[in-house]
Amino acid sequence: MYSQSGATMAFREARLTTPYTVGVSNNKKIKSIRAVIKPDIPDNENERIKALQNLNLLDTLEEDAYDQLTLIASQICDVPIALVSLIDSSRQWFKSHHGLDVRETPKDIAFCAHAINKPEEILIVEDAAKDERFHDNPLSTKAPNVKFYAGAPLNTSEGFCLGTLCVIDNKPKKLSKTQQTSLTALANQVVAQFELRRKNLILIEKIKIIEQLNHDIDAFSYRLSHDMQTPIRGILSIIEFLKKEDADEISISLGEKIDQIEDRAKYGLALVQGTIDYARVSKANLVFSEFKLEDTAKFVFANLANTDNVKLELMNCKQIVITSKHVIQVVFQNLMTNSLKFNDKDTCIISISSKIENNRLVIDYKDNGPGISMKYANKIFEIFETLNAKSENSTGIGLATIKAVLNKLSGHIRLMHSEVAKGVHFNIDLPLEIQKKG
Repeated sequence: MYSQSGATMAFREARLTTPYTVGVSNNKKIKSIRAVIKPDIPDNENERIKALQNLNLLDTLEEDAYDQLTLIASQICDVPIALVSLIDSSRQWFKSHHGLDVRETPKDIAFCAHAINKPEEILIVEDAAKDERFHDNPLSTKAPNVKFYAGAPLNTSEGFCLGTLCVIDNKPKKLSKTQQTSLTALANQVVAQFELRRKNLILIEKIKIIEQLNHDIDAFSYRLSHDMQTPIRGILSIIEFLKKEDADEISISLGEKIDQIEDRAKYGLALVQGTIDYARVSKANLVFSEFKLEDTAKFVFANLANTDNVKLELMNCKQIVITSKHVIQVVFQNLMTNSLKFNDKDTCIISISSKIENNRLVIDYKDNGPGISMKYANKIFEIFETLNAKSENSTGIGLATIKAVLNKLSGHIRLMHSEVAKGVHFNIDLPLEIQKKG
């Protein structure tokens, strides 16, 4: 293994001084200035540099994905140093630097800067002392004393060679065909990491755009919904005033029209409030807590209006669970409200049963209402869909709200069975953090 400190000193010195060599003439030592052969500049250099910069990879921290590949490369090729070298405009920068405590060197003395000019092949220098391009290179004449070099090009799908996966030794060496093939395969894996990073960056930008659009839409919808409540409540106040103050002067025909206006205004208000609730539920931060399912069902039922002719049946609901109590309340609130709203029987019967399966809470909810045709089994969970026989009273938001809040917990709701005039059967399941027996 090379001396880390010696290699570091030589690399840094090479950045600050003009390289020179000592020549020999008539058995006398003569110090002479001899320029290092600089690498050619690729024809597509501007585009290549732009592609490299677009990866946002330069000057980032080490990553295991790259370090593991250089470790394998050094072991396969039996060398002490392996690098993922990226050729920038004026430097080569090492994303991974196995066996060498250096992150960059000048481009003018970089072996890899030569390698990128032939992106279709591995550049192999078996003995730098015998290669006119490198025998006077300070990386060869001083630490780390590069004598052997092999660099497999890192070619992107767009056709840009961004650098190499290279292996280095301080003594002359040959690579077998198997080693060369393996080095190329590892270089392809480095490029695969580049491609994954590029796709992730694109995805991150798209997510940011979508999040901003969703935020703008939510803000607009929320503000619009709140603003719409004011005139609707004003209409309802006027109607209430007319009914109280001018009841004797209102004809039967006009009274019916006022009742229709009141019904439409209440429907509009329910639609607006439902939209606000849907937006609020979709953005809510869910907190897990411990509670008894039976108690939550009873609490929601007790807070409903007009339950005189409603019977609540709870079966196997005594479990103490740890999940989002808020989600359960939203589910029960909307399902029970729908059962009461659309009930067409003398007595509305709501039946709830539950069980634990594979650490998930499974709830079956049934009622004896007018039912829903099974051909609408999926459509009913879309927001603003109204398919019930009494759809003039429906906002089409309740079931969509349930689906939205369950989605936040990777939960589901399904219409299991329903026949017109014979009620509905919904199945709900959601994950539990911990389960306890009541």
